[in-house]
Amino acid sequence: MLWAELRESDDPVVQGRARERLTEIYLPLARGLAMRYRDSREPLDDLIQVANLGLLAAIDRFDIERGIPFAAFATPTILGELKRYFRDRVWTVRVPRGLHDRLAEVEKSMARLTRENQRSPSVREVAEDLGIDEVDVLEALEANHNRRPLSLDQPTGSDEEAAPLSEWIGDEDETFELVDDRLTVGTALPDLTDDEKTMLRLRFVEDMTQSSIAEQMDCSQMHVSRVLRRSLAKIRRRIDPDQAP
Repeated sequence: MLWAELRESDDPVVQGRARERLTEIYLPLARGLAMRYRDSREPLDDLIQVANLGLLAAIDRFDIERGIPFAAFATPTILGELKRYFRDRVWTVRVPRGLHDRLAEVEKSMARLTRENQRSPSVREVAEDLGIDEVDVLEALEANHNRRPLSLDQPTGSDEEAAPLSEWIGDEDETFELVDDRLTVGTALPDLTDDEKTMLRLRFVEDMTQSSIAEQMDCSQMHVSRVLRRSLAKIRRRIDPDQAP
């Protein structure tokens, strides 16, 4: 009678009342399906709300003339809403759909075997129960472990004064913008002699003065200045051939 009122009545009030009553009747079904995931990290109230939304969608789409019991029709719809919730809102790290579904089967198997054996099952037992390889079970468990990235505010130790993880992350490399320049200059180095390379390194890497370089190279400061100018000119011509010699 309620389905007939919902589908055939032209009175919005009658339709609304029938829909509300049908929802009340089948709320235990939605709650029971949500309870399947009560061992997850998500609040049970949130899962029940998601299941209830799936129930409403099932009520709106159900066709009594197809001869299918409503519970059989609604169950896949509600479970689909719950799975989408986990996939789209809980899993911040996306995984392939097949792996996601396999994890659900692994978790279900582990819960059942734990109840039956009164202990946590081994990977082999779960694999035998599902008829899959142990590697597939391990892959699913690894995906579950890594489905959320670590918070940068998470302490690095059990001590209350332990530094957060963010303090162990390196700072921005101030020389990163020089990478392209280094690669460009590197293309010109094969054109330099050993003495030219040495003087450039002492002057611009080790920050030595020309007089100190002259003393180390056993030559005059004027010679050092001349070699440095010649070396820089070679590099400029290699980088920009249009420059005047």
